[in-house]
Amino acid sequence: MRLYVYVLEGTDLSTKDSYVKLQIGMFKSKTRVSKGTKNPNWNEEFAFRVHDMEDELVVSVYSHEEGSGFFNVSGDLVGRVRVPVRSVSADESHNLPPTWFYLERPKGSKSVKKECDAGKILLALSLRGRGQDKCTNHLCYEDSHSKTGDYKEREGPHVTRQDFLSCTAPSRKILEGKHIVKAIAGRLERLFNKNEDNSRNDDASEQSTTLSDYEDCMEETPSFCSFEKAMEKMESMSSEIEMPNNLQGGILLDQTYVIPSKDLNMFLFAPNSQFRTDLVDLQGSRNVQEGPWMWKSEDTPCLMRVVTYTKAATKLVKAVKATEEQTYTKADGREFSVHVNVSTPDVPYGNTFKIEILYRIMPGPQLSSREESSHLVVSWGISFFQNTMMRGMIEGGARQGLKESFDQFASLLARNVKTVDSINLLDKSQMFATLQTEQQSDWELATGYFWNFTVVLAAFVTLYIFVHILLCRPGELQGLEFTGIDLPDSFGELIACGILVILLERVYYMVSHFVQARFQKGSDHGIKAQGDGWVLTVALIESMNLASLDPMVFPDPYVVFTCNGKTRTSSVKLQTLDPQWNEILEFDAAEEPPSVLDVEVFDFDGPFDHAATLGHSEINFLKHTSTELADIWVPLEGKLAQSSQSKLHLRIFLDNNNGVETIKDYLTKMEKEVGKKLNLRSPHRNSTFQKNFGLPPEEFLISDFSCSLKRKMPLQGRLFLSARIVGFYANLFGHKTKFFFLWEDIDDIQVLPPSLASVGSPQLLVVLRKDRGIDARQGAKSQDEEGRLQFYFISFVSFNVASRTIMALWRTRTLTPDQKARIAEEQQEEDGKSICLEDTGSCLVVEDAKMSKVYTVELPMKMKSVMEMFDGGDLEYKVIGKSGCLSYVTTTWEPMKSNPDAFERHLCYKFNRQFSIFGGEVTCTQQKIPVSNGKGWIVNEVMALHDIPFSDHFRVHFKYQFENSVLVQNSCECDVYVGVTWLKSTTFQQRITRNITEKFAHRLKDVFELVEREILLANGSN
Repeated sequence: MRLYVYVLEGTDLSTKDSYVKLQIGMFKSKTRVSKGTKNPNWNEEFAFRVHDMEDELVVSVYSHEEGSGFFNVSGDLVGRVRVPVRSVSADESHNLPPTWFYLERPKGSKSVKKECDAGKILLALSLRGRGQDKCTNHLCYEDSHSKTGDYKEREGPHVTRQDFLSCTAPSRKILEGKHIVKAIAGRLERLFNKNEDNSRNDDASEQSTTLSDYEDCMEETPSFCSFEKAMEKMESMSSEIEMPNNLQGGILLDQTYVIPSKDLNMFLFAPNSQFRTDLVDLQGSRNVQEGPWMWKSEDTPCLMRVVTYTKAATKLVKAVKATEEQTYTKADGREFSVHVNVSTPDVPYGNTFKIEILYRIMPGPQLSSREESSHLVVSWGISFFQNTMMRGMIEGGARQGLKESFDQFASLLARNVKTVDSINLLDKSQMFATLQTEQQSDWELATGYFWNFTVVLAAFVTLYIFVHILLCRPGELQGLEFTGIDLPDSFGELIACGILVILLERVYYMVSHFVQARFQKGSDHGIKAQGDGWVLTVALIESMNLASLDPMVFPDPYVVFTCNGKTRTSSVKLQTLDPQWNEILEFDAAEEPPSVLDVEVFDFDGPFDHAATLGHSEINFLKHTSTELADIWVPLEGKLAQSSQSKLHLRIFLDNNNGVETIKDYLTKMEKEVGKKLNLRSPHRNSTFQKNFGLPPEEFLISDFSCSLKRKMPLQGRLFLSARIVGFYANLFGHKTKFFFLWEDIDDIQVLPPSLASVGSPQLLVVLRKDRGIDARQGAKSQDEEGRLQFYFISFVSFNVASRTIMALWRTRTLTPDQKARIAEEQQEEDGKSICLEDTGSCLVVEDAKMSKVYTVELPMKMKSVMEMFDGGDLEYKVIGKSGCLSYVTTTWEPMKSNPDAFERHLCYKFNRQFSIFGGEVTCTQQKIPVSNGKGWIVNEVMALHDIPFSDHFRVHFKYQFENSVLVQNSCECDVYVGVTWLKSTTFQQRITRNITEKFAHRLKDVFELVEREILLANGSN
């Protein structure tokens, strides 16, 4: 869920220079500084992620102090207001209209003013979630139907692809029948035959007969073949199989090599691999027996083999026999995954568990030398068949043994295959330059788009008829023909003309569709990041297998990225399930590295409509290396996306453009909040911290404390605090315990008093949000009734210092940057000076648009009062601000040269994202003309929208007609007409027209209700 907060204005504040800080959970942001007024107008919007409906939005107004620097410390607190999120969700529309809130002074405030003197603030809130998009009954039925269809399709290959199975379905049934018959016969013979020797002979006969039957079946359909042919068959079967996720035990090897992924797979797993032979010699294994690759045909056909060997003895464990069952789960020619089950029954408690290892081979990033690379990730896990008290010791021993084994594996592989260092990867500028060169030219796109049967047939028929006309002589006039008009002389000619018209119409539609797709631009593509700090750059490459809400129509997808409370939007691609974007989007600099990037794909359905979601995903930067982020395929979540196996191809770069100064400035800012000096840690300490938790190199350590983790038995270790995580690390006699979770995952932190269970030490309780911190659940002591994990930390050397530091970092963690506050203030001032109004023109011809009446109202007040909504005064600014417009600027009314009785002015403002998901700037030209009888006014308005899809294709026309009421004295009637004039043709014309008409009809109703309320309040106060 996302909460959109609109900070409109304040009144009667106790300071002239003020700004607003907003916080919900761990997400923070703040407005620009309003100077020189106690009644500031901010008109700014913010977006926050909401994980729990019990959260509160905290809005705090601060006074601004000059000379506090770039990372300024907060000034004096003027007042604060708390708004529960549940109060917004309780409304049917999930919207809280503009409402005045009294500011409350904090307890212990030094000010002697009364609480009511703190002033008021005007806020509007809107709560929206991913699931609130379109889902008609028809679509839901299609989705459930598709699931059933998918299940049937998965069953089909087991019957049709018999060459992949070890035995055909009929042969399996015959074999099972033979086994049953022979088993019954054997038991009957043993019952009636008392001779022991005969019984033994019968058993041997039964066994040999069974083996003979199995050999007959194997002769009919052999289950093994050459490794190369097996890979070809797997490639045809694995096209729609997802790459499995890493196992829960952890990563044993994560490295990129200068070798194609297909060759690396052959190098590691081909029969009689020289690498495997060298590895056996290096590790000292004996009695190695490597079985052939065979087809395993149970539920899903897959390729497997069995390898047995005797592991070399260690100091703790004698030489034991191990059996590996290696199974290919995916092999499509580019990506390979091999799942290995390792059984060691001879070790202590060996019958209670088995080790799992997963090899994932994927294409790596492009190298500067243009060579292909592959990315190898090896993870492990352990499965227990039964509970045992030695579980912790078994896990620790297995982890240590696997680490030593794969250290040797990595060392030997590096000697045979060249590894890729980060220096060898393309830097950001080179990769983006490569991205631009990968774009196809318009000629290539047009050739691929128009080279189809429809266009070829239309060209052939047109050419054929044209040649026929040239070869024919003019005929005699017949029937109703006359000179200059030649009518069809037969039904055949009439049908030929009809076919030609249909073909040409279809070609015209394709040409216009192609032109729209090429000229449509994204609103955020190419916008450069501002400020110093951590800059996030996202290259949106392509998507594949997108879902379609309507099975008869392809979607029009676009992507919205959200990070640090800010959004970036791609362009709209028309009518495609596999769009190609090749666009670059940058987020403004932040003072600390971001933790997550939210990605959501929408289906465009008009500039003012709530677009339907096609899938979403969340990218955690701490779970991916910079190499992985440089070229990553992101699977989309959601019912439609998962059923279609939708993916998004991204290239993500996170850079610090201010170097170590960014970290120093951040630590300086945190010192006042923490109350102690924070020093920059040494590179060696930072490197050790990153290695222990497997963190990316941009993560920097802030502080660490010695403490105990309270579980069944207290575990002594260290608690590490960084800009993005809280991590715990302990090493007890070689048994390592480590986990971490994000600051954003924390729901609550409590200080518990000393107790007998804590050995007289205060306790720090950390409670995570529901369904968050799953990877750290091993360190949780308990789980509350809401499903939230609880962590208890005790035995701090200095509990007060540790708790104060942790609480301060938790409260000040922000995902919205402060750097843009001053830039936004300056930009707003510049926007007011430079208003571009050329697009609307000075001459309004409302009759050109097809106008329709969308709203009629009778207001119980004089027409003069109502017309104040167009005079540029306080009433107009209040109404416009509360109706969702930002940065509103207007010129004065000036007489028109063509008509001295008419007046004209220009407007400029921006829609907030509650009204339009694209935001966008608006420029308008208004003309005010008196009615001929002098008892009313007509206001004509032409609106031009910018920075939204298809904004250059149309203009929106309004006509307001005000007249005095005939029936009621001191009242007036108002009729509003809306129309759309199309400057360019588009296939979305009807959809956009309908969307605009419906959206502005609701908006006009809200505007006139606000006008009536404000006028009545003003009259009542007077």
